[in-house]
Amino acid sequence: MNDDFYIIIPSRIGSTRLKNKPLIDINGESLIQRVFKNALNISPNTFVATDSELIAKNLEIITNNVIMTANEHISGTDRVHEAATKLNLNDDDLVINLQGDEPFIPHDLLIKLINDFTSNDCDVISASHPIYNKDDITNENCVKVIINSSGYAQNFERKLTTKPDNDVMSHIGIYGYKYKTLSEIINLEPTQNELEHKLEQLRFLENNLSIYMTQYEREVPPGIDTEDDVVKAEEYLKYNDC
Repeated sequence: MNDDFYIIIPSRIGSTRLKNKPLIDINGESLIQRVFKNALNISPNTFVATDSELIAKNLEIITNNVIMTANEHISGTDRVHEAATKLNLNDDDLVINLQGDEPFIPHDLLIKLINDFTSNDCDVISASHPIYNKDDITNENCVKVIINSSGYAQNFERKLTTKPDNDVMSHIGIYGYKYKTLSEIINLEPTQNELEHKLEQLRFLENNLSIYMTQYEREVPPGIDTEDDVVKAEEYLKYNDC
């Protein structure tokens, strides 16, 4: 596995669904602590990018790997780029943008994603798994990705407009790109499709950036968006050593 990669976790305090979401306690640890510690098992080059002193203070008991960023960023991608710039990364260094509400991303998934990036010709790498829950087909909060025969994303949809088959998978919101590609992405204007569907990855496709999809065969534990998700996370921890 290539060691020239950095995991950067964007985290902000202002969630609309769940107040102070990164600081929510899940069985004795905050959400952002769990996300950070899980990623740290993959790489010591793991950092949290935040504009919140509360988040920074919450993390200081376990790490100094916190990068303070501006508070006007409109997306996690912009926040990740500022952090990567402050780390003085080289153009060809791989940056993994790991969402701050995903505490249970499997280690083998992250390793597979990193290896897939180095062995495929792509601008961006992301991940997917089969749709195991039939309700997710019509659930617009579950983003679907249509993948071509070579493993690249053709489209991302919330409301599926094609027949569900083996080419349609559930999208996992992890992204990887070289620092120089990330620098290009943040200068792209949002597209109409992106704004309409609230899917930033559509901007990548519409600007001819290729997205290779790491296909993971097991279901990934859900992220944390609601109070119900917190309950599910606590139940998950009863049966899994995290």
